[in-house]
Amino acid sequence: MAKKLEITLVRSLIGRPEDQRVTVKTLGLRKMHHTVVQEDNEAMRGMVNKVSHLVKVTEVEA
Repeated sequence: MAKKLEITLVRSLIGRPEDQRVTVKTLGLRKMHHTVVQEDNEAMRGMVNKVSHLVKVTEVEA
């Protein structure tokens, strides 16, 4: 089975640079404590790495 990433926004975007805001929006997160499930691929890992201080990530089996 393919792995997926469960990504939750745990820190606010207030005062963050625009590139981090865009990255969080691209991940599909809208507001605090919103959780999305995304495919585990290099592009997602790169985006998560860029905003790792704002999100919580867990791997789930799909």
